Amino acid sequence: MLSIVTVRNQLQPLADVATAAPMEAYLKHRFEFFGVKTPQRRAATRPTMAAARAASGDQLIEFARACWSEREREFQYVAQDVLGANVVRLESRHLSDIRDLITTRSWWDTVDALASSCVGGLVRADRTLASEMDRWIDDENIWVARSAILHQLRWKEDTDAARLFDYAERRADDPEFFIRKAIGWALRQYSRIDPEAVRSFVDTHELSGLTRREAIKHL
Repeated sequence: MLSIVTVRNQLQPLADVATAAPMEAYLKHRFEFFGVKTPQRRAATRPTMAAARAASGDQLIEFARACWSEREREFQYVAQDVLGANVVRLESRHLSDIRDLITTRSWWDTVDALASSCVGGLVRADRTLASEMDRWIDDENIWVARSAILHQLRWKEDTDAARLFDYAERRADDPEFFIRKAIGWALRQYSRIDPEAVRSFVDTHELSGLTRREAIKHL
C-alpha cells in the first residue's frame, strides 16, 4: 500500500542539514529539503516502488497528489519516480491530473520529469491526446508550454517531427528562458535521430542564441 507516512519514515532518518543547504540553494531556495540525495532516496524508497506496482492508476495519482502536498521536495521526487515507473497504469483521463502537478509547486526539476515520462508516455499511448498538446503549447503558463515542447523527448524515431518543429516555431520568440531552453533541448534530442532536419530548421528560423546553441550542440 502506498503511504505518505511510510515515505516519511523512509526518508526522515536520512535527513542531513548540511546536504539540504546546497540542494535548497540550487533551486533558489524555493523548496525545503530533507537533504537526501537521489541514490539514497531511491534505495530507501524501494518498498514504496514495489508497492506502486500493485496500485491502480487512480491510486498512483492519489499518492502523487499527497506527495505534492508535503513540504519537503524529496516527496515530489518520490512521486515522480513512482509515476514514471508505472505510467502504463495511467489512463488518458489522468493527463489532467498530471497537468495539475505540473502547475503546482512548479519548477524545472519536477516539470521536466513529468513532461518526458508521464505526459510523453500518455500521449505516446493515446495519440488523440496530441490535440491537447496543441493547446498546451499556447498556454500562458510557461510550465505547461514547456511540457508540450518536451513531451516527445524520449520518443526517438517515433517523434512527430512536424509537431516538434511547429511548437518550436510557435514559441521561438518567447522571451522566457525556460521556453527557449526547452526548444533547444528538444531540437538537440531530435538531432540524434535526424541531424539534417534539425540543422535545416535552425538555419531557416529566427531563434534565440540560447535555443540555437542548445539545438546544435551535437551537430
